[in-house]
Amino acid sequence: MEFKPHGYQAYCISRIIKVKKIGLFLDMGLGKTVTTLTAIRELKYDRFQVKKVLVIAPKKVAEGTWTKEKDKWDHTKILRVSPVLGSQTKRIRALNTPADIYIINRENVCWLVD
Repeated sequence: MEFKPHGYQAYCISRIIKVKKIGLFLDMGLGKTVTTLTAIRELKYDRFQVKKVLVIAPKKVAEGTWTKEKDKWDHTKILRVSPVLGSQTKRIRALNTPADIYIINRENVCWLVD
């Protein structure tokens, strides 16, 4: 499917690209995931400014939303997503899997840092 961003999404994409540390505080259903995926794709494959991205998300979102969303859009299918979830062995395996985006749930951030 072709992604045609709304004005606010285009604005968010440009802000993600320009600002090194940023958060998107948009309501549910307004396209935060596709907006972020679009910016990541541009930063990685068009501008060569990032190699890997870590996304910290609620568990349910980390489990399925990002992979489903990236597969939904023509321009983001190129991105490789590795969910860092499950047992410690599975999380370590996921971190060692070549990917563009690593997604972890909030509860496992302390484990990752330690």
